[in-house]
Amino acid sequence: MTQATALPHLDFERCYRAVSSKDSRFDGQFYTAVRTTGIYCRPSCPAITPKSANVTFLPTAAAAQHAGYRACRRCLPDAAPGSPLWRTRSDLAARAMRLISDGVVERGGVDALASSVGYSSRQLTRVLTAELGAGPLALARAHRAHTARLLIQTTRMPMSDIAFAAGFASIRQFNDTVRTVFVVTPTQMRTESLRRPNVSTAPGTVSLRLPYREPLDATWLSWFLSAHIVDGIECWRDATYFRSLRLPHGHGTVGLDIKSGYVDANLSLTDMRDLAPAVARLRHLLDLDADPRAVDDALSTDPAFETAVATTPGIRVPGNVDAEELLLRTMIGQQISLAAAATHTARLVAALGESIADPNGAVTHLFPTAESIAAHGADILTGPARRIEAIVDIADRLATGKLTLHCGLDANEARRELLACKGIGPWTADYVTMRLLGDPDILLDTDLVVRQGAAALDIDLAASDAWKPWRSYASMHLWQTALSRRNSK
Repeated sequence: MTQATALPHLDFERCYRAVSSKDSRFDGQFYTAVRTTGIYCRPSCPAITPKSANVTFLPTAAAAQHAGYRACRRCLPDAAPGSPLWRTRSDLAARAMRLISDGVVERGGVDALASSVGYSSRQLTRVLTAELGAGPLALARAHRAHTARLLIQTTRMPMSDIAFAAGFASIRQFNDTVRTVFVVTPTQMRTESLRRPNVSTAPGTVSLRLPYREPLDATWLSWFLSAHIVDGIECWRDATYFRSLRLPHGHGTVGLDIKSGYVDANLSLTDMRDLAPAVARLRHLLDLDADPRAVDDALSTDPAFETAVATTPGIRVPGNVDAEELLLRTMIGQQISLAAAATHTARLVAALGESIADPNGAVTHLFPTAESIAAHGADILTGPARRIEAIVDIADRLATGKLTLHCGLDANEARRELLACKGIGPWTADYVTMRLLGDPDILLDTDLVVRQGAAALDIDLAASDAWKPWRSYASMHLWQTALSRRNSK
């Protein structure tokens, strides 16, 4: 075990107070490494609080593992909600962390990660080590260890299959990593998991609990998901959201059910290597890594938002599971109702989407590829010719790589590239950037419904500086206010 150095942006006294009070709000935001035991924990670990002289606080599980600490088997620190910093920050480290969670290193190595964020591998390693206490390989290794634990504990896949599905290069590397990080062998970990009720025996299926920081306004998320349903790729049934997923190595389907403290996720995947990116995308879709108390506390300082926040604490900003689908669906829905947008999109899905089998019988297709829309979209889409032309042109740009969208982009860069495309105006650029990157500080001040919400609360949208850096959440509150008043009439 090497000496781990706490990074300067982690205030020791603030972190120690959080650990002493077992404050679960900070789970995933930093980790407690205890020198006397060689173990690292989440802040809310129920174990006796260690003496301050014996602890170091680190920003990532990877930093703790890199320094030789083992994961606490009582609090499972690797299973904590993700840090909200990777969405609220837009610097290199945050953008790289979003891509690592999506499995970029497993698919293309550090060079692919560096290329995606526009840096050399050497520069990227230096910045991540300084900011996060570990380089990209160590961060990816921690990510692989977490994926391996999920597969060991929630499936009956052979260990050799799990090793490669989690991204390990060899069985030996897999065994060594599990033993080093969790202090048990993979076989021992599976034996212990036999007592768990959520172990799936069907090939390709995984049942998971996706944790989040409370509070969470389930009513808002449920409305958003159900109101935007597109037949074929999505379904809302018995308070459960079903949808198909296009993933790096294949496809999948999922059913999501929001519970108190977690979301039940039942995944069916054609390739288990897609588990980690699927989980990352689902967490992003539901904004599960947000710090709702920080958002609510900040917005509540404005008297105009006090009632809205008190009524709907923990409102979330829905993200996405596929960047290209997000942009194309947004363009199809420009200046028409949600129902009309769903009809137009469902027609496109039925004509050009790939048919798939869903164990739940809820979805039937994947959203069409950009290539297929570029080639045949003009024959399927209806409406104004200029809008159809713009959608097909964007599909062609996506298909040919002239426009690249991914979660590691800088928000200003993403918005600038979108606005440079024909048929994309400020509202579309802002809306897509907000949902693509989970940017917390985009005010949808040109949105008609947001404007109606602002008028209802007598809010001046031009005076929004007080809501920084949470203006995306302010937009959701205004949106929800307008819709609630409209539905109550």
